[in-house]
Amino acid sequence: MNESTSISEYLQPGRRAHLVGIGGVSMCALGQVLHNMGMEITGSDMQASSATRLLVEDGIPVAIGHSAENIGRAECIIRSAAIHDDNPEIAAARAAGLPVFERAQSWGELMRAYPNAVCVSGAHGKTTTTSMLTHIYMEAGRDPTVMIGGTLPLLGAGHRVGNGDTILMESCEYCNSFHNFFPTLAVILNVDADHLDFFGNLDNVKASFRHFAELVPQDTGTVLVCGENENAMDCLRGLARRMLTFGFDERFDYYAKNFSPDWRQFDVYGPRGLYCHVALQVIGRHNAMNALAAAAVAEIQGLDGESVTNALAEFTGAGRRMEYKGSYHGAVIYDDYAHHPNEVEATLTAVRAQDYSRVICAFQPHTYSRTKALFEEFARVLALPDVTLLAPIYAAREKDVYGVSSRDLAQAVPGAECFDDFASLQVRLQELARPGDILLTVGAGDIYQVGEALAALHED
Repeated sequence: MNESTSISEYLQPGRRAHLVGIGGVSMCALGQVLHNMGMEITGSDMQASSATRLLVEDGIPVAIGHSAENIGRAECIIRSAAIHDDNPEIAAARAAGLPVFERAQSWGELMRAYPNAVCVSGAHGKTTTTSMLTHIYMEAGRDPTVMIGGTLPLLGAGHRVGNGDTILMESCEYCNSFHNFFPTLAVILNVDADHLDFFGNLDNVKASFRHFAELVPQDTGTVLVCGENENAMDCLRGLARRMLTFGFDERFDYYAKNFSPDWRQFDVYGPRGLYCHVALQVIGRHNAMNALAAAAVAEIQGLDGESVTNALAEFTGAGRRMEYKGSYHGAVIYDDYAHHPNEVEATLTAVRAQDYSRVICAFQPHTYSRTKALFEEFARVLALPDVTLLAPIYAAREKDVYGVSSRDLAQAVPGAECFDDFASLQVRLQELARPGDILLTVGAGDIYQVGEALAALHED
């Protein structure tokens, strides 16, 4: 892209943009937002999906498959992080002299119109925390604009265009996407070794989060960080910004105490004392921490504690975050998006605290690079369920050049079984299921289809 080309001149009513990879959660929402503001939008994706069908129903033409002809009359191209320069539509745009912008640049430009830009970042918990904040801001009548990396039942989508002064933005570190944003309040839930196919090592991950925090205005902005996360605190050391901390200890600016044994109920305290009581429907220590972060944001932004209490009491989770799918033969079926060892461990630990006879986990590793880099950690946490079943690795944006497979992982996990396809995996789940079990489909790919197919059999 020509660096002198400003995206602001293209994101205007009446202009024409083509979105490559429009079926992705964030890209789909972006297409709808730009369409609703009066732009002429087209898009393309490798495969048809519920997202692409929704876009077509909304009047946005979507081509299935990538071809140079798809860019049509577009004046600019917007691409997702998964679309690279060798894509034929990107190559055609370059040849035609059209500017090519990143998805994150577009969201960043839209963000500049809001006095309050709350950007929620972290290796884990972004979607849930942003979803909790959406519930809170809606309950408080703040009419926020929202962008979430998943579907929120409250919205029936992953985004919302409001008329208030606040945008709530899930902010991903992959490819430094969140460096394109303009946060006035940056939330850092945690920093972890992930996306190493891009970052290479943990130090580079930390540097990326440090740069994100430095995007906050020095005099008027705030960085809210989990004080318990050593990596996060380390990368922010000496930050010349107003920085507030949260965690489960009174030494932090915002803290929780008086927990119930299952982590669902607790009190939130801030600089002015008791702020609110929280009673969650979602399980696990990690979700209690997410809720504390959301409550801290609300207090910083001047929302009343009662709105937080009421909103979080109604929050049942975001799509694919311990989402109930149904039951089969007396076993309940849940789906979870966890795809990093720490996320998988948090989910399994939370489920273990419940009263299930057996925990049966069907896991689909996400990307070869992540499986290779974190192989030993995956092997350790996948030994936690009573039964572990492995699906083939979901390649996503990658090619199979890393020399690792799900069968390798199964051999490293005592008693684990590996399957070549979803059909055989589903048959095995049907054989195993019995009353009192929980069947978990886990991973960021399409493993959820197995649970949905099993639930659709209605054999209870």
